[in-house]
Amino acid sequence: MAKAPTTAEYRVLARKYRPSDFDALIGQEAMVRTLSNAIESGRLAHAFVLTGVRGVGKTTTARIIAKALNCTATDGPSINPCGKCESCTAIAESRHVDVLEMDAASRTGVDDIREIIESVRYAPVSARYKIYIIDEVHMLSKNAFNALLKTLEEPPAHVKFIFATTEIRKLPVTVLSRCQRFDLKRVESDVLVAHLKKLSEAEGSKIDEGALKLIARAAEGSVRDSLSLLDQAIAHGAGEVSEDQVRSMLGLADRTLVLDLFEAVMKGDVAAAIGQLRAQYDRGADPAVVMSDLLEVTHWLTRLKVTPEAGADTLVSEAEKSVGGRLAEGLDMPHLTRAWTMLLKGLGEVKMAPSPIAAAEMVLIRLAYAANLPSPADLVKQMQSGGGAPVRGPQAPVGGGNVTAMAGASVGGPANGGPTMSRTATILAFQPGSDGDHPQHPMPISFEKMIALFEAQREPVIAVTLKDQVRLVDYAPGKVVLNLGPNVPPTLFSQMKVCLKRWTGNDWMISTSSEGGAQTVKEQEQVKAAIMKDEALAEPLIRSFLGLFPDAELLAVRETRLADLDVLDEEADDMPGVEDEPGEFDF
Repeated sequence: MAKAPTTAEYRVLARKYRPSDFDALIGQEAMVRTLSNAIESGRLAHAFVLTGVRGVGKTTTARIIAKALNCTATDGPSINPCGKCESCTAIAESRHVDVLEMDAASRTGVDDIREIIESVRYAPVSARYKIYIIDEVHMLSKNAFNALLKTLEEPPAHVKFIFATTEIRKLPVTVLSRCQRFDLKRVESDVLVAHLKKLSEAEGSKIDEGALKLIARAAEGSVRDSLSLLDQAIAHGAGEVSEDQVRSMLGLADRTLVLDLFEAVMKGDVAAAIGQLRAQYDRGADPAVVMSDLLEVTHWLTRLKVTPEAGADTLVSEAEKSVGGRLAEGLDMPHLTRAWTMLLKGLGEVKMAPSPIAAAEMVLIRLAYAANLPSPADLVKQMQSGGGAPVRGPQAPVGGGNVTAMAGASVGGPANGGPTMSRTATILAFQPGSDGDHPQHPMPISFEKMIALFEAQREPVIAVTLKDQVRLVDYAPGKVVLNLGPNVPPTLFSQMKVCLKRWTGNDWMISTSSEGGAQTVKEQEQVKAAIMKDEALAEPLIRSFLGLFPDAELLAVRETRLADLDVLDEEADDMPGVEDEPGEFDF
């Protein structure tokens, strides 16, 4: 290996390997073709504006254009400047007298533009064209732009303007309409990896293919960023760079570990998810970076569902493609979009929290609980059918297709420590092949016990409607005739039939009658409560008690019966020895 250069003469890779001609410029073929044809045909615009993200070659391209126009090795502008003549050398070193570079971020005012306006009328000293390169041109003030407009529209024949900006939308339309615009795109990943590999070989360094892919992914299409990271990686690995070293340097988590973490969260396995997050954190992974990786995985899996060809990304290994394909097939779009929203919100919380790892754990716990909840579409179907919605069961295999809830699992909660499912029978009834296919309860022997069944099965809306707004005309197990009140919803009968069929295993005939019917259950309870209160006030013990406490008032009397301990027990009323216990009084 060649002897490393000394610190004094060392130049960072981003400067050392800056392209000097169009052939060395990577990833911008469309712009190069347009400029090449324009130079060869002599159709040169008087002003250019170059836009794109940082590090894609805007300033470099401006200097190459200046070289192409002013190279003295040819009789006129050339698409292939020599790079060796005095003009090319001076432009490359930013010291050419006729190529003026200006940083608009530090010179934003009208006075700075006035200097340009006054100097454009003078012919170039030694070059063909006097060229003004204004970097970050969007930083100019409004007055400065207005002062430049006239000169920019009709400059002298020997003057060319080249603007560079990362914020093209901040430029006035009046400026854009006077310029030829070129949008420099992000460099594609495979092109960037090949470029980094060639430069690392030129530097005499050995670097893994996986490490180059990590650098290219972290650079996000920016050549300068990738070269800066490559420079750092070579220094970090002392000339031999592995994938683990780059991952440690960037504070990244292993991609396969991130996929495992995502799978554990979407299964609702909180213990496994927290354990994996802690393991990555102990190895040096930044919690915010882990959240970003989970967001990236969510986006990638969503793309796989919408456009399967997205799995052909060259930066993704075969193992990742295999796991990703299985996850994308097993997860529904509502769950992926909900995970994206929660992770995006959680990323902001992790960045702002005093303890990022604690905030990250809370985000994963929240997502694990939400991952098992039914989607909004399932809830709508539940409301329309009058039954429970199918729920994704915790720790169910994500790639298993139709995921069902297990008895005793938790609704909306993970397997370890989640809240107990209060509607197990209702939910299981919707799962083919589960115990919900068989009757769960005996037939209620009275209308009141039927209402109690709805209450016990957590259908409060139906129970309250039957109790408050329905008059019973006739009742027999399996057959009900009702006189409906004016505010009863039209879907009541269909909801009752679905629920009773599921709970008892029998078809119910439910009809309506416009006449007759006893008082509503609520009215009967009110009458009974008034009678019990009057009877209680007639008791000598109660009268003596109220006499001792003149300000006391008897509010209610509650009757306690052993049969009420199981409202669904049809034999309770016939049990020998079951009698009314003394009532309970509320004062």
